[in-house]
Amino acid sequence: MKAKLPENIFMEESVAEKTIRWGILSPANIGVEKVIPGIIRSKTGAAVALASRDLSRARAAADGLGIEKAYGSYEELLADPDIDAIYNPLPNHLHVPLTLKAVEAGKHVLCEKPIALTADEAKQLLSLPKDRLVAEGFMVRAHPQWIRAREIVRSGALGELRSIQSHFSYFNADPENIRNMPGIGGGGILDIGCYPMVAGRYFFDDEPKRVVSLVDRDERFGTDRLASALMDFGSGRRLDFTVSTQLVPYQRLNLFGTKARLEIRVPYNAEQGAATEIFLDDGSELGDVSARGETIAPSDQYAELIDVFGQAISGEIDLPYGPADAVQNMKILDALFASEKENGWVSVS
Repeated sequence: MKAKLPENIFMEESVAEKTIRWGILSPANIGVEKVIPGIIRSKTGAAVALASRDLSRARAAADGLGIEKAYGSYEELLADPDIDAIYNPLPNHLHVPLTLKAVEAGKHVLCEKPIALTADEAKQLLSLPKDRLVAEGFMVRAHPQWIRAREIVRSGALGELRSIQSHFSYFNADPENIRNMPGIGGGGILDIGCYPMVAGRYFFDDEPKRVVSLVDRDERFGTDRLASALMDFGSGRRLDFTVSTQLVPYQRLNLFGTKARLEIRVPYNAEQGAATEIFLDDGSELGDVSARGETIAPSDQYAELIDVFGQAISGEIDLPYGPADAVQNMKILDALFASEKENGWVSVS
């Protein structure tokens, strides 16, 4: 019988050997710079193959990362019998199609967020064989700072959690960048709005009932470059956030309770392998004077995520977030876009 997933599973030492052999679809920047180094640093995984539609590009990236095999097509990688799991960092419109092909080839799949373009597309993943695991790659839920923050919320130290606020922005006006191509899933809501949305679900331990959004679109690209949203979780609880692809880089997450406030200062792109700090503030003095920091030990959230997925593949734990969770994420994102069109509140079905 599988062990029940404990609250601190991402921080526990593992005795598992590096038995999960990973293949990576594409030398995308997020993979090369973040996820593949996480696989290499993980306790359970090994990066053994990388594919691109350009063999020379695949070989160059593989050599730079010390990966043995390079393939000139995704199909060749999926056909490799020595690969157990696939990491899919392709553009958003290819997430579901290639994930389906990978599962058909007998592989487990960790897919970049968002897992699909719409909830209806994501629902195709619900009918996949249960012995092949599929998960959406929200590494933030694997970071010890998020896990510790939720422990504090559940302890009652904040009182009743009533409000969550977040801002997440970067500046990218490159017309050749996939984030600025609406036809393949570009734009701020799908790229980074999904993070504060997941924070709301994670820290409230609940689902939003309805949402409303205010969106500004780039005249050249047609993508949402600035979006704000309000999510009603019921019982007087709300999440509000702003995300942008064309503002100064910044990110912050604040959890407000009736007794205290908890702040995560780098909630989404925490430096790999570095210590982090979260802050608890009872509000007795303004200007952060009464905020008290708690240091979180050095961690690589990508390696932590790889280990959780690896433990689930090995049968040590149940997968904490699978296709049903990913579909729910997409339903909420769909509702944000529907609110933009309808210019008002939209229920989350």
